[in-house]
Amino acid sequence: MTDEHERAMLLYVEDELITQECVAATLKEAGFGVTVASSGAEALDLLASAAAPFRGLVTDIDLGKGPDGWEIARRARALVDVLPVVYVSGASHDDWASKGVPASIMIAKPCAPVQIVVAVSALLNATGGKL
Repeated sequence: MTDEHERAMLLYVEDELITQECVAATLKEAGFGVTVASSGAEALDLLASAAAPFRGLVTDIDLGKGPDGWEIARRARALVDVLPVVYVSGASHDDWASKGVPASIMIAKPCAPVQIVVAVSALLNATGGKL
């Protein structure tokens, strides 16, 4: 756990409760601050109302009704253009090239929560402290 991670507040968007709890706990254990959204609409509300911008976004793609992970990432990047984005999905990676935001990472479900920690850390390091 590093000081850099302790300052990094992440928005984690996942509609499956079991996955949400496991990954959020792992991110917290790694030293990240985590705000959880259970739907695309909730995530967009959190992005719009955050007093301080999030330092990273981890989002499932298929979130049921409402905005999907692709839309959440596009809107988050409109607020913070270098925001690290990690997509997590059981769907095909084929759409990532056309729908994903640049400089993002896609992780296939099922995955070990630590894979998400590694991906977020790599993207935070790649921003070079711009956030």
